[in-house]
Amino acid sequence: MNFINKKVIKDFRSKNGKVGGALANMELMLLTTKGAKSGKKIIVPVVYTKEGSKFVIVASKGGSPTNPSWYYNLLAQPEITVEVGVEKFKVRVKDIKGKERDKLFEKHAKEYPIFNSYKERTTRIIPVLTLEKI
Repeated sequence: MNFINKKVIKDFRSKNGKVGGALANMELMLLTTKGAKSGKKIIVPVVYTKEGSKFVIVASKGGSPTNPSWYYNLLAQPEITVEVGVEKFKVRVKDIKGKERDKLFEKHAKEYPIFNSYKERTTRIIPVLTLEKI
């Protein structure tokens, strides 16, 4: 996955936020986090939707039984930098729970149906987070 992420990040930055392949028709952002355990800078491409002025991301990890490590990094450091298109800015991350989480997940999965299959592959509740510019 690290090799794939590196290629996506390179394409994203060289093509003003657009990439090809399976992600070509999806809105993509780059999250720059700090490893909760390692302390190292980590850049992760994620698909997003919008809810008003907020960005919505889903920690699906392809329906894996565990959450992606970047999810825990965001919980540990909820103020991060993101890249959307050619813009780079700071956001505050919020982990959404309950009915609001369910509503945002369904909206996200309606835009990107692959997330429905991720939901079917796992017994965990897939985390949904909002990112608001600060």
